[in-house]
Amino acid sequence: MQKNTEEILAHIRALEDELEDEYRKSIDAFEQRRAELADEFLQQQRRYKTGLLRFLVRAHPLVVLTAPIIYLGWIPFLLMDLFVSLYQAICFPVYRIPKVRRADYVLFGREHLPYLNLIEKFNCLYCSYGNGVAAYTREVSSRTEQYWCPIKYDRRRRLPRDRYPNYFDYGDAEAYRRGLARTQQQYQDEDGPRKQKEDPPHDPDRPT
Repeated sequence: MQKNTEEILAHIRALEDELEDEYRKSIDAFEQRRAELADEFLQQQRRYKTGLLRFLVRAHPLVVLTAPIIYLGWIPFLLMDLFVSLYQAICFPVYRIPKVRRADYVLFGREHLPYLNLIEKFNCLYCSYGNGVAAYTREVSSRTEQYWCPIKYDRRRRLPRDRYPNYFDYGDAEAYRRGLARTQQQYQDEDGPRKQKEDPPHDPDRPT
């Protein structure tokens, strides 16, 4: 049983490395294309930018009303970030637990994409920080658990689904605009998939 588990985990890690290599290749290709085309590439990206006024007009009123509650998350995320960093700085050396490299989890960069408006850029910045701190906290907690209580549960433990592979490629403005509405509906729960809305028709030659 233990041997089979180790083999499966090794296979999963190999697949994750392969996925990371493919993702890195796509990023390198994007950067090369951006460098070669420069101005033309920037103009093409900006064609998919939704103007700030149009973005606000099209926003659902309840989305606008709930936005302040969402953005209040900056406070607990910041406090958690500070606490976890202090926690591992003080405790991990005592137990000889390797420290978690924060920069591997709290990543930024999507907010610089030219096809995003000001609000979308801020949202990307916020999501990058919030999810980064959560992932960072999870890894610190996991290493702590490995030291203090490395015992399996008597039933399957439910873990967050890995949604990241289904995200749009960095720099793919067309796919982002065409598929955003659909992706926003693709959540799975115990009752099955939510009903998906059709994406509105999109004319890539029409500036927004």
